[in-house]
Amino acid sequence: MTLHQDTLVPEALATAAPSGLAEIAKRHLVMNFTPASKYREDELPVFVRGEHCSVFDENGRRFFDGLAGLFCVQLGYTHGAEVGDAVRDQLAQLPFQTTWSVTHPPAALLAQKIAQLAPGDLNRVFFASGGGESNEAAIKLARQFHITRGEGTRSKFIARRVAYHGTSFGAMSLNGMTDVRKMFEPLMHGVRHTHNTKRYRRPEGETPEETTAFLLAELESLIVQEGADTIAAIIMEPLQNAGGSLTPPTPEYFAGVRALCDTHGILLIADEVITGYGRLGSWFGSTHYGFQPDMITFAKGIASAYMPLGGVIASDRIIETVLDGPVGMFNHALTYGGHPVACAAALKNLEIMEREGVVENVAALSPYLGAKLSEVAECHTGIIGDFRGDGFHRSFELVTNQRTRRWEADGLSAGDFVGAHLNPALAEAGLLCRVAIDAEGNPLVQVSPPLVMTTDDIDELADLLDRAFSAATASAGL
Repeated sequence: MTLHQDTLVPEALATAAPSGLAEIAKRHLVMNFTPASKYREDELPVFVRGEHCSVFDENGRRFFDGLAGLFCVQLGYTHGAEVGDAVRDQLAQLPFQTTWSVTHPPAALLAQKIAQLAPGDLNRVFFASGGGESNEAAIKLARQFHITRGEGTRSKFIARRVAYHGTSFGAMSLNGMTDVRKMFEPLMHGVRHTHNTKRYRRPEGETPEETTAFLLAELESLIVQEGADTIAAIIMEPLQNAGGSLTPPTPEYFAGVRALCDTHGILLIADEVITGYGRLGSWFGSTHYGFQPDMITFAKGIASAYMPLGGVIASDRIIETVLDGPVGMFNHALTYGGHPVACAAALKNLEIMEREGVVENVAALSPYLGAKLSEVAECHTGIIGDFRGDGFHRSFELVTNQRTRRWEADGLSAGDFVGAHLNPALAEAGLLCRVAIDAEGNPLVQVSPPLVMTTDDIDELADLLDRAFSAATASAGL
């Protein structure tokens, strides 16, 4: 179905507009990472329905969702009724039961399905409610594994600079994003950070192989400096989201990380909260880049975010070691871990993804998406310094000085450009994406759309970006 800018919401929802939902939210709802201006002077969008790759506000205006909600609505917005039928049936049969020494069909069957999709011997699944909880669980599982083996000195974790792993205490400690964590320090003891894989701004002429060698040498040096017998795990996203779609420089990068972990007895955790369930054109990003982690953390795409769900997929070796230890169980629990309704939604989501060939669609169309967005970058070299990414996860890094690779506009800071020019241009174009100022002071524009995009959708996404960049530069006089 072709969607148009003047498509209206159903009458029953359209009548909600006069009720002042935005003002109600501003008065009573505390929103995620939302600046004070959205509670006061700025317009607050109210979205009331979705279809395919688009969402509609209460006034009937259509927006192309170039961020898939928050890197998570794999199926787009068309399959809610089918997933909802599975949810309704599960609510009618068994609305809730724990997985505390009992189980139920959705949790057991979903764990089996995830194990079938996961690489290698990752056959054991612990369920949580979201990505932060999943990384918290992985921290505790790694610690308990080493303690059980008599290596209780292994309490440290290595993560990468600018990486985001959540906002709960342990997960936030893993974060390499200074602005997210510094207000709440001191955090969990013993987290160290190494360089990420961003190549933009690396020394001129450095090859991908040389970047790989530098990164692995630095990581090994950090391991030696800290003492290998003090390190529990290294956690990395296959494609790092924060910092802007950062991919491994060569296939040897993750192979090298894996080898260092094996040499020094360190666990390797792949944070696949974003890359899991098809975003890069494989079921898991670790498979996509050809490495075998000891654990995978997941959330978002497992149920296309139609229901909140996350978890940890661990190797048989880790779980059997813990079960054979003195505690005799994984010493961690969550009331909603393995919630039957969420698991039923996830089972239906995976069924639809397989039936519709969603992961195959990403693999097939990823080159086309990359080519179309590269054309956009080439049309706006006045403000776009780098375009990068993989699969259905791409980023533009904006600069005004191509030589220094920095935002250096006289009288116009990066923040002012984003707030006064770029964000309004994106809103006018009807495009939702992620816009942020990165750790180095440059604006980032990220797109990570639903995995059901067609070539027509990709053409539209590229056109909307082109229009927004043109309008923003014209408005700013760049």
